[in-house]
Amino acid sequence: MTRLITIENLSLSFDGIYALKNVSFTLDEGEILGVIGRSGAGKTTLIHLLRGIDQPPTTGRIIYHIAACPSCEYVTVQSHSGQKCPKCGGILSAIDVDFWNPDQELLKRRILARNAIMFQRTFALYGNDRVIDNVLHALDDIGYPAGKAITRAADLIDQVRLSHRMMHIARDLSGGEKQRVVLARQLAKEPFCLFADEPTGTLDPKTAYLVHKMLKEAAAASGMSMVVTSHFTQILDEVATTAILLEDGEIKASGSPKDVMAVFMKGFHDDEVFCGVECGKPILQARDLVKQYVSLDRGLIRAVNNIQLEVNHQEIFGIIGTSGAGKTTLSKMIAGIIEPTSGELNIRVGDEWVDMTKPGFDNRGRAKQYIGLLHQEYDLFPHRTVLDNLTDAIGLEFPKELAKQKAIITLKMAGFTVEKSKEVLNRLPGTLSEGERHRVALAQVLIREPTIVVLDEPTGTMDPITKVDVKHSILHAREEMEDTFIVVSHDMEFVRDICDRCALMRFGKIIKIGPTAEVLAEVTEEERQVMANE
Repeated sequence: MTRLITIENLSLSFDGIYALKNVSFTLDEGEILGVIGRSGAGKTTLIHLLRGIDQPPTTGRIIYHIAACPSCEYVTVQSHSGQKCPKCGGILSAIDVDFWNPDQELLKRRILARNAIMFQRTFALYGNDRVIDNVLHALDDIGYPAGKAITRAADLIDQVRLSHRMMHIARDLSGGEKQRVVLARQLAKEPFCLFADEPTGTLDPKTAYLVHKMLKEAAAASGMSMVVTSHFTQILDEVATTAILLEDGEIKASGSPKDVMAVFMKGFHDDEVFCGVECGKPILQARDLVKQYVSLDRGLIRAVNNIQLEVNHQEIFGIIGTSGAGKTTLSKMIAGIIEPTSGELNIRVGDEWVDMTKPGFDNRGRAKQYIGLLHQEYDLFPHRTVLDNLTDAIGLEFPKELAKQKAIITLKMAGFTVEKSKEVLNRLPGTLSEGERHRVALAQVLIREPTIVVLDEPTGTMDPITKVDVKHSILHAREEMEDTFIVVSHDMEFVRDICDRCALMRFGKIIKIGPTAEVLAEVTEEERQVMANE
């Protein structure tokens, strides 16, 4: 096969810390390369360099082997050299482009116009526009003939199996549907290479399979090459033709997806032993707790209905249920974000009980400063270092040395090693992997020294190995900080592994509360299927 990209001894460092170290491999025309690795392995950094985003490599080169038209801006794969340019009729000639060489900036821009990229969390859609309008915008960006654009947009939407959503507003689509609209927009560019960075990391396995199928079909239909990163082995099995394994910025294995998956999973185990924790006396009590809303189309809605609940000090307590069961509303009342309509909700601060139903510094305000909340859609300050995010960016004023020491201790509690904690302190969030950013966000909560931590879907976007890290970080925090954790989740396996007790919610009510194994036994098969797909 004809070579498309050659990567030679590629390295990139941030303040002396290497995110990539002497990475070398090739990508052929039509090849689908799967890049797998744990969070922080360097996958996103590699994608950014291949796509031409952010800063150039510290050392090494990326060579694109292309065919370029001397009469216009058109470029394509090198196997088309000698053919007529489809834009102007000129003869395409073979050329090798040193992608990050400033002297070849004009050729780099032409290559960028024929490449496409998909990200994990950024859907890059016009949220208030219809699906078809989103695709039409993409066609307009490349100067597609206006008279043919409607037909082309409809064909692209059909290609990603979304003809039944063509007139829907983009913001109202599910995550999987949004990702398929993104794919349609990228395919509108008729790229010869697509870079997909964790494209299905936030999707359930069933929806991920559908997007993977779309990616593979699109590559087969157009002959484009693809580089797809993931921390899930599913993408190697369902999409890739070849694979490499990244570990701490270095290639540890390459070859067939099956062989690389075997190396990736080799030695994976979860055998760390934690001390048994004897939970203390109650720290949270709810009696007849109600939260109701009035909707114009649905009338009176009881999102939480007559909840009776007690959580003990140092307990890890789970709240489970399908979407709409009321678990998020309950967790927000516990965190003091929303006020109950009626009933009692009390939090113990020291030896005193604080009434969370009453506003004011001596009531709800007093307890809130000891309650930490980590949303699933967390956010970090993108232009501030990890150290700043953990300290002054959230209003914690420490002397410099104490701030650094406190940050390292807290990052360790959130799942980093001491060495890795020191390494990431002066890096920006954008240079970290998704899993690393999640752990920094958890550390941002823990550094405030809360006594109760509410975690909203803490494993929603994580691979199995990183989930173990998160589990360990929570268990370590319970041992070392004597914290109480309330885990809101639809991840039954995670809840089973970490929660001492849990509550199953349906239609705003707690149906069952008790030891985790007993409560999970009450979950219906239908509920399991719904929660697995959320």
